Amino acid sequence: MVSLEHSVLPGHRLFAQYAHAPNALGYCGPPGSERLQAIACGQATDVDVLAMARQFSGAWPYQQVIAELTGIADQLDERVVRAYWTADELTDRIDRAQFGATLLARLASTAGHYWKHLTGDLLVEAAPTHNFHVFGVYPWSRLLGTGMPQPLRVLEACRISWGEVAGFTADRAVVRSRLLVFEHGQLSLGPEREAPADYTVPEGAFVADLAVGDLVAVHWDFVCDRLDAAQVDRLAQQTEWQLSQTNRRLG
Repeated sequence: MVSLEHSVLPGHRLFAQYAHAPNALGYCGPPGSERLQAIACGQATDVDVLAMARQFSGAWPYQQVIAELTGIADQLDERVVRAYWTADELTDRIDRAQFGATLLARLASTAGHYWKHLTGDLLVEAAPTHNFHVFGVYPWSRLLGTGMPQPLRVLEACRISWGEVAGFTADRAVVRSRLLVFEHGQLSLGPEREAPADYTVPEGAFVADLAVGDLVAVHWDFVCDRLDAAQVDRLAQQTEWQLSQTNRRLG
């Protein structure tokens, strides 16, 4: 008998793992986060993940354009999903200028007056990743100068951060990672610190057998994926590059 865990397509499960936390908070995607939870735990076979993914107005255009520019027919192919959320080898194959122009043209058709910054000036920051969406497309980096704490908090929570599991409390993991800081008009990663993060839902855990020392990805204070050292390095490098482009604009 085939287990339910292995019946969930890898790309579908990976998308659910990363998309769940903001969806559960009501920030993006359709209602019904429990369906994503089940998929992320590998326990559901009757959920139309493609239909749900198409309702994520932020992530879905990236999945489409990444697939188109790399000749991959399935927008939820695991490689395409990984490229968007944490960067992978596909990221290096895509011309950033071509990607940016294609993406912005697609976003412009649905963007309102709130998104007037989505112009050609943004192409120097363009990358086929979630980091570009967080720091470039979303407006929050443009609100850092207000002095209000919310923009920095949103940027920190919304980006995909990485860290090492340092321990556990009664119901949460403790992850050692580096927080975003905003000083002298510039964004950077601060020193390591430890903070709690959720890692289970009623259906189980997205990361099976989570243990101290594991390298993980965190999205909106939820441990959504286990990473290997190479994946951490790639995500860190892409994050630093994106921050450098954002800082150029902020400066």
